[in-house]
Amino acid sequence: MRLSTRIALVVGMVVPLLVVVSGWLLVQLVGKDLRTQADQRLAERAQGVAVAARGLLRATSHDRPRAEQARQRKLFTAALDVGVRLSGPEGTVMDGPQPAASVPLPTRTHHPSTVRSQGRSWRVLAVPVTGRGPGVRGTLWLFSPDTARDAQLGMVRRRVVTVALLAAPLAGAAAWLLAARAARPLRRLQQAAGGLDPHTSAARLDHAPTRITEVDDLARTLQTFLTRYDEQAARTAEALASARSFSAAASHELRTPLMSMQTNLDILDAFQDLDATDRAETVDDLRHEHARLLGLLVMLRALAQGDLVEADSFAVIDLAELADEAVADLRRRHPGAEVVVHSSPGLTIHGWQPGLRSMLDNLLTNALVHGRPVEARAHVALSLRAGEETGSPRVVLGVEDRGPGVPQQRREAIFQRFQRRADSPGSGLGLTLVAQQAALHRAELRVLDGTGGRGARFEVTFPAAPAHRPQHTALPAHRDWLADPGDRPQGFHKERL
Repeated sequence: MRLSTRIALVVGMVVPLLVVVSGWLLVQLVGKDLRTQADQRLAERAQGVAVAARGLLRATSHDRPRAEQARQRKLFTAALDVGVRLSGPEGTVMDGPQPAASVPLPTRTHHPSTVRSQGRSWRVLAVPVTGRGPGVRGTLWLFSPDTARDAQLGMVRRRVVTVALLAAPLAGAAAWLLAARAARPLRRLQQAAGGLDPHTSAARLDHAPTRITEVDDLARTLQTFLTRYDEQAARTAEALASARSFSAAASHELRTPLMSMQTNLDILDAFQDLDATDRAETVDDLRHEHARLLGLLVMLRALAQGDLVEADSFAVIDLAELADEAVADLRRRHPGAEVVVHSSPGLTIHGWQPGLRSMLDNLLTNALVHGRPVEARAHVALSLRAGEETGSPRVVLGVEDRGPGVPQQRREAIFQRFQRRADSPGSGLGLTLVAQQAALHRAELRVLDGTGGRGARFEVTFPAAPAHRPQHTALPAHRDWLADPGDRPQGFHKERL
């Protein structure tokens, strides 16, 4: 059932009910006014009738029949259209409309009261009559029938019922027309929302303000809902893309270590009498492939997490404190390496703590593995300093080694996935993860020559974030770092020469 029809039915039922209730109140008020008028007429008439009644009682007490008749006619004439009854020591006289003589009457009242007799009601005013001399004492009653009042009230009731019967269809029709007109913006909104199909069109709900609060609020709610739906659909699409990329990368890259492990297992199974040296070499290969496989899965998982992280996971991070933790862990794992830290306290950025820690670990590990001088102790230097570019505060992270460095022509390719030297023990994803985190944090990633032209220096420049005023991080629109490099735009900045 349409809203306009519902409104018409409700109004068609409510308006007659209101008319009836209002009519009932009107009848009560009119009845009260008519009764007040009748009471006033009785009180006014009682003043003149009481004088005639006193004269009649005086004539009766002196036993003067001719005067008594004259006084009685004067009494009835003074009463006019109201009933009158006078009770005295010598009897009772009555005239005009009044209840039966058997109906008990009030003996003395200050205000008129109601008496019922044979289905009719009367307003009665009792007035004591006293005069000089003995026997001049009695009670005067004046009666006013409620017939006229009942007739007028009946007429008002009939008119109220007539108005209620006429108001029902008229109010329903008027309400339907007005509701149908008022519901036009709602129907237009429904048609606009019903025409949206994300599978066939990229159009979104376009609503022009109607100055109808409910319709405009509903439109804004729908727009907010559709926006959230689009965001959720985009997140779902990103999650599916990451899952597909993860599956494709894992199936491609895990095939070689798994096949190598299978070959070594077949050798151990087929040659039970394998000598100790060959057996140890085969087991060492198994351990190596297992470590490579495990590291590859860990890196793929870290890349997938970076592809799916949301902006609400970012917070103010003390990068100096996080760097100290990463260096401490590296020293525990590689006690023979020389790791130097140059850092200033209070360097904060708005970032994702797990991603930043993964970036630091991979930069330090890369410098340790690939920056080792020939037949020399590994040396890694980490520096953190405040900087300022284009008037905006920055935090500059640098990781430097004393290895052979990175050739100019390779400084872009090393960040692509699975790019590693033949003798590298890594998965080829460590620097890809570094580039991903740089893109997520809107940082500039560069590969430079080390101090004195020796070794390589990886430098990441972050926008600084004061601890008391966190900033909003806008994440990249495209974040499929597990996909093929040709399908993914580079999300980092290399050194421009």
